[in-house]
Amino acid sequence: MALYLGLISGTSMDGVDAALAEVDAGGCSVKHAQSRPYADALRSQLFEIVNDPDHCNLDQLGRLDTEVGEAFATVAVNVLRDAGVAATQLTAIGSHGQTIRHQPHGEHPFTWQVGNPHLIAERTGITTVADFRRRDVAAGGEGAPLMPAFHQAVLASPGENRAVINIGGIANLTWLPHATPVIGFDTGPGNCLMDGWTSRHLGAAFDRDGHWAANGHTHAELLARLLAEPFLAAEAPKSTGRELFNLPWLERQLKALGNTVKPEDVQATLCELTARSIADACRRLGGPQRVLLCGGGSHNHELRRRLEMQLPGVPVDTTAVFGLDPDYVEATGFAWLAFRTLGGLSGNLPAVTGAQHSVILGAIHPGRAVTRP
Repeated sequence: MALYLGLISGTSMDGVDAALAEVDAGGCSVKHAQSRPYADALRSQLFEIVNDPDHCNLDQLGRLDTEVGEAFATVAVNVLRDAGVAATQLTAIGSHGQTIRHQPHGEHPFTWQVGNPHLIAERTGITTVADFRRRDVAAGGEGAPLMPAFHQAVLASPGENRAVINIGGIANLTWLPHATPVIGFDTGPGNCLMDGWTSRHLGAAFDRDGHWAANGHTHAELLARLLAEPFLAAEAPKSTGRELFNLPWLERQLKALGNTVKPEDVQATLCELTARSIADACRRLGGPQRVLLCGGGSHNHELRRRLEMQLPGVPVDTTAVFGLDPDYVEATGFAWLAFRTLGGLSGNLPAVTGAQHSVILGAIHPGRAVTRP
């Protein structure tokens, strides 16, 4: 097995997750993992550009690409140091970067991640595979989700229909049936609305364990308005992001409602929205025999309770029961995708992303050259 390092910052935009893994054709094994939060100023800049893209300029984009690249490189160096692994022992880094815009539809579809991979390769000296999503978009796909191929490789079972639910800022589902092809898509909001509402009213980054949501009551009329969002009922392949599910979107629903909803009741309703949209997606696929959660939302006890209520009789576990730390599944997945890229193997599933065919994902940025006399 060869050593790879996977790096990602997801739609929660809270920092960089890193997973050092041994990878081969048969699977992977995580040896060390850690997270590092973004500096407050950098996180604020990222939210500003994502939430108000009309007021950014090329200089801002260039600076963010550099700053995020430096943040990713710092995490990579720290992981190797803490794991006692020399850079020369790594085959490659797989870096997802930070998504700042995802528009896979329209006349000029695109997806855009920042985090300069040339900087990562230069600071670490390690070959860096990056820019995974754009080749799938070029082939007519959504560019997302990319994890279903990895989930299939490490979590599928021939005797059980499983649903792997990654709950980051956006929630996405991988359907791993025992007999039919794998399906994957974004189900809708994960933590992004709950986190934004918590930040506004409590000044906290997130609702720890879902305590605030648990103290509120689901507002039936507001929930109905939120569930009426056409994306939630759209057929796959589909993907989304903060471009759709953001606080201005929520505020429009609240304004249209015409009455005041208590902040804690809004939070409870947002938690129910995430649970309900995930469960509805599972039911439309026929119902899983087991649900495996990963991502930051897997730690939200109230969200998990509501999801269990929506799917009675279905075991709801985390990927930890199969040896994958739920906080580092995506980072591990990008280590695996880097292995696929360097091996000349496809990394997308056209049935998931809607691409016209399988493609080798990512661009390869070589590590430092050997100096010759």
